[in-house]
Amino acid sequence: MTHTELCESAKKWLVRPNSQRGHGCHVALSECRSGWGGEMPDAIGFRAAGRVTETVVVEVKCSRSDFFADAKKPHRADGEGMGLYRYFMCPEGLIRPDEVPERWGLLWVNARGKVTALLGPVALSNNCGTFEAVAAPWQHVRNAERETWLLVRVMARIDNPDKVKSTINSALREQARLVNICNAQADEIRTLKMQRSPIVLSEETPKATPRRVSPASI
Repeated sequence: MTHTELCESAKKWLVRPNSQRGHGCHVALSECRSGWGGEMPDAIGFRAAGRVTETVVVEVKCSRSDFFADAKKPHRADGEGMGLYRYFMCPEGLIRPDEVPERWGLLWVNARGKVTALLGPVALSNNCGTFEAVAAPWQHVRNAERETWLLVRVMARIDNPDKVKSTINSALREQARLVNICNAQADEIRTLKMQRSPIVLSEETPKATPRRVSPASI
């Protein structure tokens, strides 16, 4: 799988509910610059959980050299980077669990795109009632200001969020209306075909070819 394909898999995994071995994020973004130190998480998810806003960062690695170089990045120091929870995602078998830094999770993606958690809180529990207790040891000291800056920059790309939401809802209603029209027309065509079938069959029924009468048959 390509880096872009893995980033898309990471976004989908971030919003997957905990019951399906995901983090249940409400919002997931990919490859957004944070504005500090060149940090650009391959995917980041935000989840409003009670009084705490949880963030989950997924770093995609397509080569072992890229994985080992990650530790040298300045924003990997405690309190500098984003992500209350952090994971590496890679093609199946590329990174071993024993090679992953402390408190980082590990996600393998097979050739069919299935994501399997080998390390991290979601690898240990899919029970929402115990997830917080299981997840606590995996938490990082994060730069919340950097995360807020990222969200503001993303929102700034949208001129008027309420207007965009209204436009999308209107488009969805129009789509539903057109689908109903198409379905009604399909039903009408199906009915007309059924009504026409007996007529077509009677017209296309082959007639027996008259036998030639020979003198011997008289």
